[in-house]
Amino acid sequence: MRTAQKTPKPRRPASDLIDAIVENMRSNLEELRYSVVAPSRYTVYLSQSEFERLHGLIPRLRSEAIRALDEELARLNTRSRPRRAFDRFFTGWGRSRALESAAADWHVDFLPDFDDELEDAQDILVSSELVLSNGPEVGAGERTRRVTTVRGATVGPAREEIAATPGPAVAATGAPTTVQAISSTQVAAPSASSVLARLTYEDARGAHQHDVVRDSTTIGRGGLRFPVDVRVAASDDVSREHARIRRDPATGAFYLIDLSTHGTTIDGSPIPRGFDDRDGGKRENGAEASLPDRARIGLAGVLLLEFERLA
Repeated sequence: MRTAQKTPKPRRPASDLIDAIVENMRSNLEELRYSVVAPSRYTVYLSQSEFERLHGLIPRLRSEAIRALDEELARLNTRSRPRRAFDRFFTGWGRSRALESAAADWHVDFLPDFDDELEDAQDILVSSELVLSNGPEVGAGERTRRVTTVRGATVGPAREEIAATPGPAVAATGAPTTVQAISSTQVAAPSASSVLARLTYEDARGAHQHDVVRDSTTIGRGGLRFPVDVRVAASDDVSREHARIRRDPATGAFYLIDLSTHGTTIDGSPIPRGFDDRDGGKRENGAEASLPDRARIGLAGVLLLEFERLA
């Protein structure tokens, strides 16, 4: 008796990931009055099996994706020169809408789909954000992620997801503060002088330490559509996007924003909820609590993180 053998499914070439990033950029250009900006931050989600297969290549994938984004932007700029000449001639204002990245550098990260939300092991999901490193963010008051899914050889329709609002905030004391635009994914290991604070904690996967190197750091269980900076392994009581640490670059002071369902504490004391339920979604309301130089952050009463300010 002969046993029927299944034909193995062909693996997706790693170059498809770079192509998907470039296509996402090309599809999500934002037109301004004097320029056209491209999303500067890209997060690519892979099935766990594909992530494990490509794990050793991720630094190379990241550098080649950045190179491909540079080349595509240069190509689009070359193609758009006749249009810019047309604008200058007919508007009389000398407008020249060059294409550029929304930030000084591209930031590309590759993450595994821990929650098995991708339908097939070969599927890819690319999430991009317009992140401006200095100055106001495009569409100030909202973070918009542009999401595309690639299944087989088919690129799904792009969609937008409105993330939490990082507009002007009001501290727990009622004093107005300013929230920085969420900065980009860390690529290289930070130098000791660039570490602003440190989080240490122990979750279901063991002991961890996270160096805070940006003015905005989000903590939670994360997920395919909830990219967080500190992804913790905990029960569902901890929200996918549970809390955010914000640093005021002018003063160096730290604040904590509760984005959760079951609450966040500082040294055992609950802090005010930092969002309102509105139109079927969450919108940040500006409430935040001052974070001492040393503090214990509690997530839903099930996980503790030790916070220490270093700079």
